[in-house]
Amino acid sequence: MSKKILIVDDLHPIFKEKAEALGYHVDDRPLITRAETLAVVKDYDGIAVRTKFRIDQELFDVAPKLQFVARAGAGLDNIDVDIAKQKGIALLAANEGNMDAVGEHAVGLLLALMNNFRKADLEIRNGVWDREGNRGYELKGKTVGIIGYGFMGQSFARKLAGFGVNIIAYDKYKTGFSDEFAREVSMEEIVKQSDVLSLHIPLTNETKQMVDDEYFFHFKKPIFFINTARGEIVNTQAVLNNLSNGKILGAGLDVLEKEKFPTLAEQGWYEALKTNEKVILTPHIAGWTFDSYRKISEVLAEKLAEISG
Repeated sequence: MSKKILIVDDLHPIFKEKAEALGYHVDDRPLITRAETLAVVKDYDGIAVRTKFRIDQELFDVAPKLQFVARAGAGLDNIDVDIAKQKGIALLAANEGNMDAVGEHAVGLLLALMNNFRKADLEIRNGVWDREGNRGYELKGKTVGIIGYGFMGQSFARKLAGFGVNIIAYDKYKTGFSDEFAREVSMEEIVKQSDVLSLHIPLTNETKQMVDDEYFFHFKKPIFFINTARGEIVNTQAVLNNLSNGKILGAGLDVLEKEKFPTLAEQGWYEALKTNEKVILTPHIAGWTFDSYRKISEVLAEKLAEISG
């Protein structure tokens, strides 16, 4: 009898196609609810998810046959990793599948901030022609500090290679990673030298709310701040505070502490955030392109093949 995989989210059809070629029986049910999943998951050897719901102890407890969870995206923060490890369940993620999308999006946010694209566009649409008020900055010669030098951080560094910037990177969990695109440095050097700060780290208990007022206080120069990682890493009020005091020149935020409406609109900081002309917001789409939609599923299928060998 072939092993069974339940797809509970919207994945590119290539994943099912390749999984079936490996001998799996695949039930592709992108509209399935959590309650329905809990009722049937006992029959499956694997589950594939994107962001629909958390794969937690409740689910693991009713899935005795489960051998792997395939996460169609970067990171495993919607999976209870500790429980999975205790149960010997393999966890597959597809960071490689959307690293180019994230790198390009981060560069786009940075260029838009440094050149006042949002403000200038809105002003012209409202009859204002203000060249001096929208004078921008050049990237060339600036120092870009990257926190986290995994797939996403490396992708961002590579995309910046042609801009003539000095790229430095800090990663608490890696050493000896200097390459042609970035130079490994200490956190002390990041805060001393950076003109731009970009986050490329996962959400963990250690990184949650890591970037707060005290964190920004240590930076020696005003910075442009980019977050395409996870919103809960950053205290949004601290970003607003440091935009006000000039420590942050502009913030490009693809992710926020609270996402989706109506929850986002209920946050005390939302009104100030949405009206700040130095902020550009995107709805957690840095890694979600038409291209990455397929590439993520291809990477997942490759990793499935490795553990199915």
